Order: sequence, then structure tokens, then C-alpha cells
Amino acid sequence: MQQAIFGGGCFWCTESVFLHVRGVKKVESGYAGGQQSNPNYEQICSGTTGHAEVIRIDFDETQIHFSQLLDVFFTTHDATTLNRQGNDIGTQYRSVIFYLNEQQREQATQKISQLQTDGLNIVTALSPAPMFYAAEDYHQNFYARNPTQGYCHFSIPPKLKKLQFNYPELFRAQ
Repeated sequence: MQQAIFGGGCFWCTESVFLHVRGVKKVESGYAGGQQSNPNYEQICSGTTGHAEVIRIDFDETQIHFSQLLDVFFTTHDATTLNRQGNDIGTQYRSVIFYLNEQQREQATQKISQLQTDGLNIVTALSPAPMFYAAEDYHQNFYARNPTQGYCHFSIPPKLKKLQFNYPELFRAQ
């Protein structure tokens, strides 16, 4: 089992996407990249902690490769707008990859370079994995437990459709 840590805006959205990816065994919403120990959601929302909303993914490398997770990551969020995803604005919503080893760093660097060669202005930060702080329990598996919540109902289904359309071989219905 391997892990990956991505920040791509609201963790309710990124968590929902990666829970639908074949080979992903667990997704945990949390916070990483800031200065404050044990932050909570209200502190993160203030934009003063330096943390981003992130997800930590446990995946089976015999079923899916890190490079495929990168493909899904870059397809299902906007990696060209600094500190913003839709109506969510602030450094806590930044696009970031926290790599856990040299191989992840190299693959992420190559993917970003490829996207830039394709003409995209990628603003995704690439940094060594810092301390990960799990978000409060009510944030975990939020969309599955709150499918009619307005923000989720508006934001998540289009991301899931992108995943299913672009990567049908990776899409896992729930």
C-alpha cells in the first residue's frame, strides 16, 4: 500500500473523486502545509494558518499507479488558478502535491512539465510532505453522507462525470 497527498480545493470534492477511483482503498480529508499544530476547520477557513485542505490517499500500487492518480488530480480540479477553486478563494484551497518520496516528486514534476508544454499555466505547488492533520470526523466521507447538501450537489457531480468520461477504466461506481 502506498500513500499520496493532494490539495485541489475543497476536500469534500477531492475526497469524493478519489473515493471513486479503482485501486484507492481509503481517502482521508485533512490539513497540511501550514505552521499551526492541530488546526481545526474554523482556523483553516480563516486563511491564517498556512494550511491547505488536502486529502491523504491510500492506494494499492498493483491496481493503480501514482502517475494515474496525478492524471485524475489534474483532470478534476483547476490547476491554473492560484489559490482558488470555483467560489472557494484563499490559500487553503491552493493546488498542491505533497510528495512522500523521490519517485513521486519526479513523476509530479514530469506531469507538470508536460501540462506546461501543452500550454497550460500550472500553478500547482510541489513540496515534500509535511505533517498531515486529519480533519474533524464530520468532514470524512462528507458527500456520501450529505449528497443533497447544496455545495456538494452543485460541485461534485461534474467532477465525477469528468472522472468517468476521461478515465472509465479507473472509475468505480459506489
